[in-house]
Amino acid sequence: MIKVSLINEGKENSPEVISHAAKSCYQDNALKWGEVIDIKNRLFETGHHTTLQHIYFTFFIEDIAVGDVTFGLHLASPFYNTSQRSGRFCGKMFANPDYEKIKGYVQEYWPEVTKNVLQELMDYVKYGIEVYNSNFQNATVKAEEFIQKERPNANEKYIKMNGSKIAQEQLRMFIPVIFPTALDFTINLSALAALYRVAWSAPMKDVTQKMVSLVLKKYPEFDYMFARKEDIDSRDNAPVNILSLVPSITTEPTLKLISPGDWKWCKNPQPDDLHPLDLLHFSPWLMNNNVEEIKTFIGISVATMGQDQRHRTIRRGQPIFYGGLYLPPIPKNLGLEKKAFEVVERWGYVHKKISLTLACVLAPYGAIVGYQKSASYNAVIHESAKRLCWCAQEEIYHLARSLRTQLASETENKHPLLEIMSPCCVVTGKCGEGVRYCGRDLKKIKDDPFPERCV
Repeated sequence: MIKVSLINEGKENSPEVISHAAKSCYQDNALKWGEVIDIKNRLFETGHHTTLQHIYFTFFIEDIAVGDVTFGLHLASPFYNTSQRSGRFCGKMFANPDYEKIKGYVQEYWPEVTKNVLQELMDYVKYGIEVYNSNFQNATVKAEEFIQKERPNANEKYIKMNGSKIAQEQLRMFIPVIFPTALDFTINLSALAALYRVAWSAPMKDVTQKMVSLVLKKYPEFDYMFARKEDIDSRDNAPVNILSLVPSITTEPTLKLISPGDWKWCKNPQPDDLHPLDLLHFSPWLMNNNVEEIKTFIGISVATMGQDQRHRTIRRGQPIFYGGLYLPPIPKNLGLEKKAFEVVERWGYVHKKISLTLACVLAPYGAIVGYQKSASYNAVIHESAKRLCWCAQEEIYHLARSLRTQLASETENKHPLLEIMSPCCVVTGKCGEGVRYCGRDLKKIKDDPFPERCV
């Protein structure tokens, strides 16, 4: 099922690296390379785990469900780096699906699912793909029309290249996130030990076990770091709540501003603090921006939740499903509201007969999930610069736009972050994306910097 290979590690002789790091904390004389201390008793058991973080491993993980990344590897811990196959741009991701592989994934990790329920589950998966495929051509044509209208400087090559990609991005809302993906995943030693110990579902237990086995194959002396408690071993319970699966459709993400923070210490960075190299969390002159925070509660699709997780300097609360499905502008324009409703309805029927962890990875990309966010001013500035760019997907753009709107309303347009919560083109008048220039009319950008978008 899930395949894991170790493709890189920080340095050979890991025990030596850890020991050298530990001794550098306490010895005032020159350190000898190669001496290994009692790592278990002097470091691991005593909680001196920063020394373990000098060692990292990069894994290539294949055939893991998108949902087991969003609600698994990427859910709770920020101590990783990842590069995941794009559900927006990888055109073969949903073409000619291998339904036997998906069926096998369910049978491998949820063997308790009965034959009848498995058939019903697979019919639901196939229905989402049927909606996707039967509307893809029309969605591509509509995407190209919207690009021409919204981005007058986009050339023909750009339009043709991005029309199908944007069609895929928006039509995937009907498809369950059980479809397989792949990613490079880099994690340090103590973070891997912690992730292994708390793994809450069968796929999470499997993928972390495979990572750990590869590490122990090289360093069997670290086996004491990897143990699971019986209460964790015996459970298969996603840390995600389902409040309701009563079908409903929404056409915009929601954001409620809980707190705008106290901006009296806020200091706005210069444009070159943001692009091309982000200096926000490294500059001592911007440190006060790290202690004031903006708190929000958001409702977004699972697809956009995966995008939102890319910002690892932002803290997030436990997610809750509300039963709605996000319908982007293109499928809405094509009149697919009824199909969207049916997708949520089918998911709701199936979820009553299966475990919560399986229900999560069967959620459609468009399923609405809500959670609280808490972000420092520096984190908000960084996020806004990326997500208000027109290269970001439409839904996450409107989420960032909504934050700007509510900050302006709540603070009578006085919040200093409003001056800098913008992409490079708005701040400088020049595109920061290079060859990925979206085709927007930059000469008119000051007149309406944050309009509504369809693509």
